[in-house]
Parts: sequence; C-alpha cells; structure tokens
Amino acid sequence: MNAWRLLNLGLVAGCSLSCRTALPPAAPRETVALARVAEPPAAPSLPASSSANSFKLKVAEHWLLNPPGGERFDASALLLRPEGNLYTVNDKSAGLYRIDRRTNGTADLLRDPKWFTPGQLTPISTGKIGRWDLEGLAQDADGRIYFCEELNRWVLRADPQTGRLERLDIDWSPVKKWFSKDVNASWEGIAVGTNDRLYLANERSIGRIIVVDLKSLRVVDDFQVAPLGHASRDFMYSDLCWHADSLWVLCRQSRRVVQVDPASHRVLADFDYTDIELSTEFGYGVMLPYGQFEGLAVDATNIWLVIDNNGTSRVLHPEDRRPTLFRCPRPDRPSR
Repeated sequence: MNAWRLLNLGLVAGCSLSCRTALPPAAPRETVALARVAEPPAAPSLPASSSANSFKLKVAEHWLLNPPGGERFDASALLLRPEGNLYTVNDKSAGLYRIDRRTNGTADLLRDPKWFTPGQLTPISTGKIGRWDLEGLAQDADGRIYFCEELNRWVLRADPQTGRLERLDIDWSPVKKWFSKDVNASWEGIAVGTNDRLYLANERSIGRIIVVDLKSLRVVDDFQVAPLGHASRDFMYSDLCWHADSLWVLCRQSRRVVQVDPASHRVLADFDYTDIELSTEFGYGVMLPYGQFEGLAVDATNIWLVIDNNGTSRVLHPEDRRPTLFRCPRPDRPSR
C-alpha cells in the first residue's frame, strides 16, 4: 500500500465522522461570489435499514473517455437510455455526449448536435449567472431528457420529438431551508420515477433528496438517506438513478451507492466502491477528503460509474487526464 493510498484512506476516515467538520469549503469553479448559508435546521432521523444488505463492487470493464479535441472534460452524470447507449455531460459547458465504447479500453465522447444550440439556450437564459454547469441526467417514460444546472439551481427538459429545450418553473419554497448560498452546493443529480415524480439531489450543506410532482411542478417530499453504518448531520450526494421501482443514490462522501425504497425512504442495499476509487490501478493523483465519482447508471446486471477527475491525472500515468467509466457487475444478482 503506497503513501498516496494511505493518505486517502486517512482522509476518508476523517470525513466519515462528519462532512460538516472535516470537509473544507469547495474551491469556487466560477467567478461568482460564494457564501455559506446560515445554519439550517437539523435533519430528521433516518429510517431504519437493519434488513439491508451490503456489497463490495468490483470492476469488470473500464474505459478511458476521449474528449472532443482533447479538451478537459469533467464527466458529471450518466444516463443509460433504453436502446443501450450511455450519455454524459460536461460541467464546464452545455452539451449532451454519447459514450462510444470501444474494445481497447477507451471510449469517444460524441456530442449530440441537436441540443444546446444558441437558438435553444437564448430563450431560457434570462437571469442566468456564470457558465453552464450541467450536473445530472435523467429520462422519463416519454423519452424526454432532464438536466440539472447547478450554478443557477435550474432544471432543464429536452423533448426529442419537438426539439424544445425548456426551463421548468418549480416552486422551491418548501425546501429552501436546505439550500446553501454556495452555488457550488446545489443540484448534483436527477432521476425520474413513476407517477410523474422527479428526484433531485441537493449535494451538500445540507445534503437532501427533493421530490417534485412533474404535473404541478411543486415539491411533494424531501428526505435524507445514508449508507449503512454511517451517521452524520450532512451527506454529500452526487448522481441519482431510477431503476426497477427503486431510487439509486451515489453518496460521494462515503464512496457508496445505495438502493432506496422511494416510499419509505429505507435503504434496501448498499454497494461500496472505495477499493476502486482508492486503488493505484484506477486512482487519480488528487488529495481530497471526499470521492470523485459523479455519474451513476443501473441496469438489471450492472452498476455503471463515471469519475469526474476535475482535470487531474491518473496515478499510474501522470500525463493522462481523461475521466474513466466503469462497469461493475451487480453482486446482489446471481452471476451468469
């Protein structure tokens, strides 16, 4: 075990005690004034999850993502569409990218030219601050695609049938008490469930899952979930996914994926990927007290994860700054 991994493990242990005390303020990504909100109310108790199972994830395949033109690409979401294609976004600009996986361990990021054109962006940009900061991806039963925009705390929806890109006018007043004034602590993940329910991950300060009714565009629920054996006032969430009537939550701080019953908020299963992220084989040379995975997709046999390495290089290849996509077989399913 090298010194880099020992330091990472020490940082993770310190952070698991409390993200509130161990996590330093995030460096601003944008020339926008950042500030912490006043102390929010204490989060209510989490539902018991004593019957949940805990698993370790292992890598079956991985791909280094080749960005267009070799530019920096911060992959900040994953969406597995019904036809089997994986998509992601770059949190440095507005765009939708298909991941074209190859057999040699690399994949090309191909931008979809139909979306985020000047004609689509101009009508929805009123009041916008800073750059476009897309952080999440989801799709509903009608094939419409949803995006989180973190800097402005917006939700965008693209309709492939009409070519329309719109900004949803959602009333956030019931859950504003959980919001930070730090624009880098906003929406980080999104999922669409059954019964026209939209799920959003409020990243941190305080980490919270917000539920919106898509018909009325009103908040109908909010709750907090935690990996098994973890207790904290705050949790750092990144991506969300909906699969098989469950909500799947990527808990970046504790390096876990949790499967959640959306009705009871109970954790059904817990998947630990710590060994993947902190390994010398897959690790990046960055020292942070929280994880870097920001993209999650789930299907019947796999959990897909993508890392946002924020432009840092890999430990084994210091010249290589490409993000990595992982396919991890689900250990809760029988092997085939």
